[in-house]
Amino acid sequence: MNEGVTFSASVEQDNGWNITVKQILNSDDVATSVFDTRILTVDMGDSGTLTFSGTGGSSVLDAIDDVTPTAGEEAWDDVTGATAANGGTGGANMFHYSNSSLMDGVTLSASYTPSNGATEVESSSDYGIKYTGIDGLTLGAAAGTDDTDPTATVETTNMYVTYAMDAFSVGFQTSEDDSETADADVDFSAVGLSYAVSEEMSVSVNSSTHDYESSTLSDQESFGVSVSYVMGSMTLKANHNTVDNVAGTSTDDRSGYALSLGFTF
Repeated sequence: MNEGVTFSASVEQDNGWNITVKQILNSDDVATSVFDTRILTVDMGDSGTLTFSGTGGSSVLDAIDDVTPTAGEEAWDDVTGATAANGGTGGANMFHYSNSSLMDGVTLSASYTPSNGATEVESSSDYGIKYTGIDGLTLGAAAGTDDTDPTATVETTNMYVTYAMDAFSVGFQTSEDDSETADADVDFSAVGLSYAVSEEMSVSVNSSTHDYESSTLSDQESFGVSVSYVMGSMTLKANHNTVDNVAGTSTDDRSGYALSLGFTF
């Protein structure tokens, strides 16, 4: 009940631009800020969309960390301590731009987080491209540099493909974190298959692997099953995930589950 309260407002300017502001009050973040999310979005039509996130935004790489089809959650999610998919720099004090008007079926995007002189953190950036010009097929690629740790720059590359045909959707994804820190590289791969049993019900299976460069870590292997069911204005979702070698620890195998019920008014 105290997870968060969302406030949003939008207005259309005389030139046709649409400006939206979103903020979330969240009791979990009172120690640092009562606002969990602070986002300003300027939709400039054919000129693209520019977003500034004080907190709670997503960089290009964060937004596509694992896009394999699922009816619920990714295979590594909802398991305590499990390593998430390779992502970007997060969404604090970040600029994000995207444009899908330059070419049919192509979306270009880029994000930039300025440097922080007080903590000697350098600027970080990433960029990506998505192609949806063939019915049912989505191709995407992104790359970026994370300099939030000035002594250990991480370069990330990410590629994925998904295809939807009738009631089936399948996807494959691979990404790589290349770190300046010795033995800290991580390769990630994921595959997912979802099936729409009916207009109301969908099921999916997902699996993923984290391959650690360090010889002291074992590959984290994840497997998950999800289901979603829509009843009028209500959506029920459930998933159960199992992870072997959590965060590379060979003696740590865990499972987790989640159940959610959403209402649309």
